[in-house]
Amino acid sequence: MNRLITTFKNIFAIDELRSRILNTLLFITAFRLGSAIVLPGVDPQKLNLNPQGLLGLLDTFLGGAFSKASIFALGIMPYISASIAIQLLTLALPYFQKMQKEGESGRKRLNQITRVLTIGVTAVQAITYVRTTIPQEALLIDRGLFTISSLFVLTAGTIFCMWLGERITDKGIGNGISMIIMIGIVSRLPGAIIGEQQSRGSGGILIFVLEIVALYFVVMGAVVLTQAVRRIPIQYAKQVIGNKVVGGQRQYLPLKLNAAGVMPIIFAQALMFIPTYVAGLFAEKSDFAAGVQNAFQSYTTWQYNVLFALLIIIFTFFYTAISVNPVQIADDMKRSGGFIPGVKPGIQTSEYIGTVLDRITLPGAVMLAIVAILPAIANLLGMTSGFAQFFGGTSLLIMVGVVLDTLQQVESYLLMRRYEGLMKSGRVQGRTTSETVAA
Repeated sequence: MNRLITTFKNIFAIDELRSRILNTLLFITAFRLGSAIVLPGVDPQKLNLNPQGLLGLLDTFLGGAFSKASIFALGIMPYISASIAIQLLTLALPYFQKMQKEGESGRKRLNQITRVLTIGVTAVQAITYVRTTIPQEALLIDRGLFTISSLFVLTAGTIFCMWLGERITDKGIGNGISMIIMIGIVSRLPGAIIGEQQSRGSGGILIFVLEIVALYFVVMGAVVLTQAVRRIPIQYAKQVIGNKVVGGQRQYLPLKLNAAGVMPIIFAQALMFIPTYVAGLFAEKSDFAAGVQNAFQSYTTWQYNVLFALLIIIFTFFYTAISVNPVQIADDMKRSGGFIPGVKPGIQTSEYIGTVLDRITLPGAVMLAIVAILPAIANLLGMTSGFAQFFGGTSLLIMVGVVLDTLQQVESYLLMRRYEGLMKSGRVQGRTTSETVAA
């Protein structure tokens, strides 16, 4: 306990770090306050929204703002969608590839394009949201007037959330966009724990304690999945530059066990409504279609989870293939005078890296699929749906990743000031540090 107190004193003894932490808390407070403000023209007493599936996942990311018809009902998600679209365009179109390689100026232009695209995505989603989600009996004004006013309010709310995320990144601690998503998820954790405890009653205290212990081990497993890397040794040849001899050192290329992060789960979740939708078109004429519709309406059925897991494994390989380029890594190593011992530079190096990547991606994809279906298993074991969501899936991986990144930044500030780090056993490795190859 004394060590923990000393660590907190060291943290707040650094002026810049203290200022960043306080700024982060201020920005997070502003986000949570905005999430509680209902759209003008809506009677919150008559709202009875209970989003399921992909919309339920969105509501979890937004801390319940979606189901409350808040001015932040769309939150930061349109910006995420626009960012993913721009990222895919940089892989497909030479114009965006060239822009990405232009350094800081290129990144600024891509960010500007992303912001403009965010406004367009938000406008489309805002109209869809108010027309399909808000019931007529909950409106206090005309539907047409409400749609127009909500279009501007929701768009402004998303832009404000985007601004908050950028300010957290610049003036706070951690990645701002990820921090906002994590805060939305964590805000529902206390209510989920209280609801689970109440559902067990006074006679189920032991079961509730066992559930908390199980949650602890699940979180530890998610940390292992997020942090696990396969290190490939790289030897740098000695070079004479001027009067100095540089190089001759051995570094390591860290290939992550789960290089795709949470994206495969998000992509797979977005497609899981298709079987239900297609089967619903033929349900009245075919008993088989009706059975398929019933099987995929609940996320706890074995049919749903088998398909969900297969999609996650497929998308893990796909996203890893487009995000990690062995040929580019091999070319960069060759230009910097690095080579893998026992492997020739060039094509053989890229083939070797690709082979290692394929071998570690399969167990990583299987582990990711297991983490994704854990909430369904927890729900089948009798846990409430709200509490079961924290046993895996996108929510757990986002929370673990953001916390590790934030701790790594705090650790860096402490070590720069020659204080002891947060962890006695060594430095905290964030997601970004494990993806960087030391030159």
